[in-house]
Amino acid sequence: MRLNLAILLTLFRIAAIPAVVICFYSPIPNARPIAAILFGIAAVTDFIDGWVARRFDQTSRFGEFLDPVADKLMVAIVLVMLVQAESGWFEDIIAMIIIGREITISALREWMATIGERANVKVSVAGKVKTTLQMFGIAFMVYRNPMFGIDIYAVGFILLVLAAIMTIWSMIIYLRAAWPFIMSDQS
Repeated sequence: MRLNLAILLTLFRIAAIPAVVICFYSPIPNARPIAAILFGIAAVTDFIDGWVARRFDQTSRFGEFLDPVADKLMVAIVLVMLVQAESGWFEDIIAMIIIGREITISALREWMATIGERANVKVSVAGKVKTTLQMFGIAFMVYRNPMFGIDIYAVGFILLVLAAIMTIWSMIIYLRAAWPFIMSDQS
């Protein structure tokens, strides 16, 4: 494996997770906003690393494997932290929907790859919209503090609700694409 900028950006996203966790729980002033900014920077690398890989011919099997792992780790860990810190049934359900979908679609893609049909469940526009809403929503909820008189947590919550809706919608799209293969009697 050869390290390149695209892989380094993805590795940064994984390395940022413990920093976000430490800041989130830290008693220092502005710990949550610092955690949100770190999360936001890491989320931006998700949009940049793929572009860098394609633009500068830095695609690799390792990068293709690591990128979704980094995304799912970052989102799941921070969602669990938010559920723990802001315990409410609605936040819990949203986290369950998002994490459950990620597990389901990861398993679906893995299975589709084993039967040679991975291309049928490639990332869709709905999945990209879901990810964007998710990243902004989570970052705002982690930030929590009002900004310019705006309840940033509420804005993040609304974005996360929209992300949960897109999560379900994109999962339906992927499952519909895979359904003929799932229902096939051929092994």
